[in-house]
Amino acid sequence: MTDNNGESESAAADRDRRWRLVLGDPAADAFPALGGADLAMDNALGALYDANGGGSRKGGLGKSAPSVARWLGDIREYFPSTVVQVMQRDAVERLNLYALLTEPELIDSIEPDIDMVTTLIGLGRAIPASSKASARALVRKVVAEVERRIADRTRSAVGAALDRAARVNRPKLRDIDWNATIGRNLHNYLPEQKTVVPERLVGHGRRAQVVSKDIILAIDQSGSMARSIVYASIFGAVIATMRSVRTSLVVFDTEVVDLTDELDDPVDVLFGTTLGGGTDINRAIAYCQGLVTRPEHSIFVLISDLYEGGVRDEMLKRVAQMRADGITVVVLLALSDEGAPSFDRDIATALGAMGVPAFACTPDAFPDLLAVAINRGDIVGWADANELSQRGMEE
Repeated sequence: MTDNNGESESAAADRDRRWRLVLGDPAADAFPALGGADLAMDNALGALYDANGGGSRKGGLGKSAPSVARWLGDIREYFPSTVVQVMQRDAVERLNLYALLTEPELIDSIEPDIDMVTTLIGLGRAIPASSKASARALVRKVVAEVERRIADRTRSAVGAALDRAARVNRPKLRDIDWNATIGRNLHNYLPEQKTVVPERLVGHGRRAQVVSKDIILAIDQSGSMARSIVYASIFGAVIATMRSVRTSLVVFDTEVVDLTDELDDPVDVLFGTTLGGGTDINRAIAYCQGLVTRPEHSIFVLISDLYEGGVRDEMLKRVAQMRADGITVVVLLALSDEGAPSFDRDIATALGAMGVPAFACTPDAFPDLLAVAINRGDIVGWADANELSQRGMEE
């Protein structure tokens, strides 16, 4: 059967059901009563979204970890994982559940995602010993998922870039790369002899036993950079597995912490960070300058929103000196899928004026960016071509 609008009874009932779930208890008199799974879904939604006076329901999730854990179990049963992750974030923010995240039974019930990892990292030392194993297990799940997403592409892009950078134009016979040599000399093809004159030879550099590039990652620990810390730590761990690259990872606020020794386990890196606090970029750059031993073979990647609490002019001078020394400098406003956060546009403009663009980069694009940097390519052009420059990002 259909109503006057041509809508079937089942479609009308489904529409009314959805509106009832959206509007909550205040709309109870306008729609048929809910039952079964719909009633359970309504209760789960109401516990979160009506707890602060949004409707007639009272009490919210309560104050005990077991009640929150039961609620987390309910939403995982009735909603898809993407919705679960949104509701988890809303629960932490709306109902101030940060303290309960230190409870192991609650952590065990959480659907892992990047935002929950950054929340746990933010809690840091506040997580009691009884909860640390559960917290690390949750973080490790997310780290493993991200690493699967980026590892192969990173090793492929960076490895290929290192191969190109290692090629030489006066190789010994055993080192000649014949495919590259033919490609480089196709313009010297002689049709009558049906041959290519190898005017320029291209060879493989013998880099297997040597470190060909030094990559230094410096990451701002301010709150807005939380996702960037997660991705940068995982990238650092992946790159550190490549024998021909020497990787250093430094995190900073007003202090500088060198986490290079932890790169064999990105989870250790993440729990070695401390979100929030002030920012002294100048001090961090000064420390990183001390790590450079081969300027022309070094890539310095600064990941920061550029809100400098230290000496601004001194910081800019240090970047200029790095450039003058031959170091490749890359400044990322964010390394995440969300684009750039609010950032200091004056400093970004000053960096751009000295040939160091500041832009946001997605994790999927970062391996290609590193490849460009390794080959001392046009980073400005690459950023513009990928529509990642700061001019295109919203604060």
